[in-house]
Amino acid sequence: MTNPLFYAKILLFGEYGIIEDSQGLTLPYSFYKGTLKFSENQSDFEKKSNESLSKYAQYLSELNLPEAFKINVEAFKKDIEKGLFFDSNIPQGYGVGSSGALVAAIFEKYSFIKYNPEEISKNQLKDLKKVFGELESYFHGKSSGIDPLICYMNLPILIENKESVDKVSIPKEEAGKGAIFLIDSGSVGETGPMVQIFFEKLKNEGFRKTLKEEFIKYNNACIDTFLNKEMTPFFKHLKDLSKWAYVHFKPMIPTNLYNAWKKGLDTNAYYLKLCGSGGGGYILGFAKDYEKADKMLEGFNKEVIYRF
Repeated sequence: MTNPLFYAKILLFGEYGIIEDSQGLTLPYSFYKGTLKFSENQSDFEKKSNESLSKYAQYLSELNLPEAFKINVEAFKKDIEKGLFFDSNIPQGYGVGSSGALVAAIFEKYSFIKYNPEEISKNQLKDLKKVFGELESYFHGKSSGIDPLICYMNLPILIENKESVDKVSIPKEEAGKGAIFLIDSGSVGETGPMVQIFFEKLKNEGFRKTLKEEFIKYNNACIDTFLNKEMTPFFKHLKDLSKWAYVHFKPMIPTNLYNAWKKGLDTNAYYLKLCGSGGGGYILGFAKDYEKADKMLEGFNKEVIYRF
């Protein structure tokens, strides 16, 4: 029997802000995916993955999860001995949820109680997010649980605040001139150090104030206007958000994209924002006229993820 595929995720809005109770909007991204598989004659990649799973199983055996979300760690360990590994093309350190997909795959296969994502209630989502946070903390130190939740649900999710999340429908794609796209910075970003920088910044009262009064306001307005398909105000708020990040998230912006970020703000041809924690990996781009933006961002690898 083949195991289900778990897709990567993209946090369109909410990076860092969700730590401080802003809203977030996240979607599955089927270009990248992962699944649990068995292999007898293991390649180096498979061996490494199998060894990582073995260490992770140890971590799981020490966790005390609520009854409704308990995992059959013994069955998991037995499968690891039989050559289980996580076959994935999701790049690590790119902010698209590589550990989230792994956690989701393990939970789906080994949880004692099986859930149907389509039928999960808002309250269950809240509890599941908390459990996924514990399951993913092994990889990042501290996790909100959002990444695995999106990978597991395979549906767009609106993060309403720290506690509450809900399923949401995003406007249907259209074959228009506009696009949301990913830019490959060409380097890997490590979540831990970036989050550390953010927490250091939070110690500064001025930064806390501007985060609450400006960043969160722009971020939430972007989500609201995007979901309501109000593209003119959406791009206005997006510019504010991109400008704010350019000033306050400088350490998180990959250096080779710094000039391109500013160029977008100066010309209004496109706007860039972080995708996940930054530092490397992908950056998100938004353009009313993608062809124009594409020409201006020549030399960068780009992938369109949504047309409008």
